[in-house]
Amino acid sequence: MRLCPSLAPALTVAAALTLTAAATSATTGTALAQAVSRPGICPERALEVRAAPGGQRNAARISVTNHGGRTCVVDRIPTVTFRTLDGSAEPVPPAGSGAYVLSVGERAYAAVRTADPEATEGHVVDSLSVAADPSHRGVTFRAATVGMPAGVHVWIPVTTPWHESRAAADKALADAPA
Repeated sequence: MRLCPSLAPALTVAAALTLTAAATSATTGTALAQAVSRPGICPERALEVRAAPGGQRNAARISVTNHGGRTCVVDRIPTVTFRTLDGSAEPVPPAGSGAYVLSVGERAYAAVRTADPEATEGHVVDSLSVAADPSHRGVTFRAATVGMPAGVHVWIPVTTPWHESRAAADKALADAPA
């Protein structure tokens, strides 16, 4: 079969458009499949957030457990804030927001370091709050609950990302610059 020379460019354009539409459809389908299979943010009511004294007198251990019925995500860095103060603990090492996947029944751990109780800089507050995701309200813990009965001394506080074990979170905090 021989094509008429004047039709060849038109057919080439039509073929290119058909291929582009097919590729776009495949890409959209792949993106849609990935979006559907990616777990959503954990509902706050499905999570149990806890805080306890850490290995040092100016540290707290925190954990989050997924008690929901499906795998979901929290932010890879817990949001730790301090009563009446603006801002939150900075992640160590420095990192941006991202997803941390929690399967049903899974627990993750992080550690928070505040100022030494003997420090003269900073502020003393009576509580700290922990949210597993920035979209959550979080849970507030009294200073005594986290092993700081004289109050939480706050001066450049830091937090680790979530880890699979308490030991890994403690090590990450111990490795962080003071």
